Amino acid sequence: MHSLDLPEPDADAKAVSAQLWALIADEIERLGPMPFQRYMELALYAPGLGYYAAGAHKFGAAGDFITAPELGGVMAEVIAETLAPLLRTQAQPTILELGAGSGALAADLLGALSRRRALPDRYLILERSADLRQRQRRRLETQSPEAMDRVSWLDCPPESGFDGAIIGNEVVDALACARFEVSADGLREVCVQLRDGRFQDCLAAPRASLAVAFEHLQRELDAPLAIGYQSELVPELSPWLASVSACLRSGLVLLADYGYGRREYYHPQRSRGTLICHYRQRVHDDPYWYPGLNDITASVDFTALAEAGHGAGLALLGYDNQSGFLIGAGIEQIYAHLAELDDRQRLRLAGEIKRLMLPGEMGERFKLMLLGRGLDPALLPEGLRGMGQRQML
Repeated sequence: MHSLDLPEPDADAKAVSAQLWALIADEIERLGPMPFQRYMELALYAPGLGYYAAGAHKFGAAGDFITAPELGGVMAEVIAETLAPLLRTQAQPTILELGAGSGALAADLLGALSRRRALPDRYLILERSADLRQRQRRRLETQSPEAMDRVSWLDCPPESGFDGAIIGNEVVDALACARFEVSADGLREVCVQLRDGRFQDCLAAPRASLAVAFEHLQRELDAPLAIGYQSELVPELSPWLASVSACLRSGLVLLADYGYGRREYYHPQRSRGTLICHYRQRVHDDPYWYPGLNDITASVDFTALAEAGHGAGLALLGYDNQSGFLIGAGIEQIYAHLAELDDRQRLRLAGEIKRLMLPGEMGERFKLMLLGRGLDPALLPEGLRGMGQRQML
C-alpha cells in the first residue's frame, strides 16, 4: 500500500510526529546524512515521541498490528506447556520477558503456568517504554492480580543470574536495522537526508560495523549479491543477545518472530529487502511517513540469530515455523477437549488455532527458535526435541 492511501492521523498525532520530525531534522542538519539505523531508532524509541515511547494504541484489532498473543490465550497455553517441566525442576525459577507489548502474553502465561502448578518465583519484564509499562501493569492487575507480587519491570537486563527462561515475542524484528545497497563501487549504506523539507534515502560509505557484518554475510551466501541489491542487517544482533541472555545461568531462551533462514532472506529475488511499516492494520513501505506514528520493522535473519546465540554460549535446541512448534509442543493434546465446549467457545478457539497454524495466516511466516544453556533436552516436550527446520538455517 502507498502511504497516500493511508488514513489521515488526527491533529494530536500529527503534532507529536512533527516534534519527532523536528528532532530528527535538527540532527541531520547538524551532523549530515543520518544512517537509516539511527533514524529507525529515533522513530521507534525517541523518549516521549517514538512509536513505542508515545501513548498511541499499538497492539490488537484497535491498533496497528496483531501479534499471536493478542488473538487469545492459545499461544500462552502452548508456551506454558513447553516451560512447565523445566520450571518445576528449579528451586527459584524466573522468567524474563523481553518487551511485553500490551501485556497479553504475560497475563495469559502466568494464568496458564498457575494451572500447571509451575508459576515462577519471579516474572521480570524488560521494557524500555514507560507508556507500555503502564499498559502492561493495568492489564496484569486486571487479569492476573494474584500474580502481581511476582512481577517487576526492568530498564536493563538483571545483573544477578537466574535459572528459568527468557522469552521474546516479536522483539528481534523491532531492533533498529541498517539498510544497505550493493553498488558498482562496493557496499553502500542507506542514510537519510533532508531535501525540500522531506526525508529521503541517500547512499554513503558504510560504517565499520555494517561493513564487518556484510563481509560475513557475503562469505556465508552461495553467490555474491548483485549490483543494485538492497536489504537489511542488524550489526548489533550478537551483542544484544549476549547482553539480554548473560543473566541466564541455566534454562531456555524462546524467541518468536517472522523471518527466514539466511539463504531465503537474501534470496536473489528478494532484492528490495524486507522493511515494512504498519499503521492501523495496514502495511506500507514509506518509513518517512509521519515518523513516530507507524511501526517500522524488518524480518529476522534466523541464521544470524542462531550464530548470535552460539557466540553467547547458547545451544541451538530447535527452529521451526509456528505451526510446527505448536504441534511439537502438544497443541492437539492441550485442546483435546475442544469438542466438549459450547459452540461459541469452540468456534472462537478453533478460529484462533487456525489463524496461528494455517500457512496463509501465521503458521508458516512466523518462526520459533529455542536456545538453551545447561538445559537437559529431556525437559522439553518430546515433539520439540531437535524440532523442525534446522536445515533451513
